[in-house]
This record gives sequence, C-alpha cells and structure tokens, in this order.
Amino acid sequence: MTRGNQREIDRARAAARAAKGRKEGNEGDPKLRAERDAKALQEKIAKKQAAKATAGDGGQEQKGKNKKADKNAYTVFIK
Repeated sequence: MTRGNQREIDRARAAARAAKGRKEGNEGDPKLRAERDAKALQEKIAKKQAAKATAGDGGQEQKGKNKKADKNAYTVFIK
C-alpha cells in the first residue's frame, strides 16, 4: 500500500506545530510549575473573597430554604 504524499504533508504539519513553540507557562520543572500555579490560585481566591466582603453582605449568601422563602414572600407582595 502506498500513502502518496501523506507522509510529507504530516511532516510539514508537525514542523509547523513545532515552530509555533510551547504555550506560555508550560515550561520548567513540574514542581516549580505546581508551586506557581498554587500561588496564582491563592491570589485568585483572596481577590474573590475581598470582592465578596465589599459587596455588602459580608460574603454570606443565602442558601436553601431561606432563599426560596424570600422569593415567595416577594411574589406575594407583587400580587
């Protein structure tokens, strides 16, 4: 069986992918990368908590039955 020029095309595509290079942040030692990612995640969490604290509700969101009861109470007043 012959593959025609498929091998040549595949080699050209592989060379093009290799020429693009790797994505930013994927290089280096896996342990260092894990530490860097963990630090970035902690900063993101801290930023999100700060945004919740300044939202006015102290970062506490209503959950479960209370939220549903408030919604029903609001609908009663509209009718």
